[in-house]
Amino acid sequence: MAAPARPATRKDYVTDQDVRWCPGCGDYSVLANVQRVMPELGHPRENVVFVSGIGCSSRFPYYMNTYGFHTIHGRAPSFATGIKASRPELSVWVVTGDGDGLSIGGNHLLHTVRRNLDLQILLFNNRVYGLTKGQYSPTSNLGMRTKSSPMGAIDHPVDPISFALGSGATFVARTIDVDAQHMQEILRRAHDHKGTAFVEILQNCPVFNDGEFEELENRKSRTDTALILEHGQPLVYGGPGSRRGISFRGGVPSIVELGDHEDPEERGVPIHDEHYEMTAYAFSLASLQRPDFPLPVGVFRSVEKACYEDLLQQQVDDAREKLGAGDLRALLHSGDTWTVES
Repeated sequence: MAAPARPATRKDYVTDQDVRWCPGCGDYSVLANVQRVMPELGHPRENVVFVSGIGCSSRFPYYMNTYGFHTIHGRAPSFATGIKASRPELSVWVVTGDGDGLSIGGNHLLHTVRRNLDLQILLFNNRVYGLTKGQYSPTSNLGMRTKSSPMGAIDHPVDPISFALGSGATFVARTIDVDAQHMQEILRRAHDHKGTAFVEILQNCPVFNDGEFEELENRKSRTDTALILEHGQPLVYGGPGSRRGISFRGGVPSIVELGDHEDPEERGVPIHDEHYEMTAYAFSLASLQRPDFPLPVGVFRSVEKACYEDLLQQQVDDAREKLGAGDLRALLHSGDTWTVES
């Protein structure tokens, strides 16, 4: 009689490869939390695929004891599309960065998101190019001085959350590299969502952009700088004596000062609802940026929509029912043909 299968653990997802990121890099935290969550998701390792492009984050597949593709710059979403479309039973994860995903890969990321394949996209955002040694990236702040912007960046930055919402993402969330409990919950939510799940992970680069998210990573300051989004809860942040809420009038946000025991709804502070079909509310949340407002962290949007691979399979099934199984040889020899003689 065969022994019962042993439940998977984090160690089952750890490879024998040396993890080669700079000391203090936020990627270590993301890797550890992904490895902790994977055993809970119920997929055999042979049915899990991690796909990456180019960049510090894109070393990820080497460190996951699953199948993986380390592809070319910006094209991970396209490879993942092919994998998921041809093998829809697989659990497919895309790992990318703010440079890889939003610069050369912006077009590929947009189309993968809008198609709504059932996969997870983890975008590590440290607001700088790390692998190529510190150039400004599409998400770098205006005025940031780097090797490629010595007088300060003059490009207006891309907001990954707004990008995902504008591309039609059905699940959009943000988390922070140092908040393990929150990140693990977001990873579970992203996996359980049927459709494309886009997760921005704020991640520190200790070499080229150290402390970029210090006020959010620090537990003490996070209370006043982060707006934790919880479905069914009011948009309230701050601690005792500094409790505040976010109100919207005509889509324009404002801060409402609240007493410690004051009812936020009576002051016009809305209850967070991640299930709005229209994206206007989620876009209003995405417009909240530091230093004028707290930065929203959590799930912005989670709605249902038909998945690309399901619609594709339905088309294939309909064609086979109407036309039969088909003959590849007959197809190749149909239509106009030419005979080339030497």
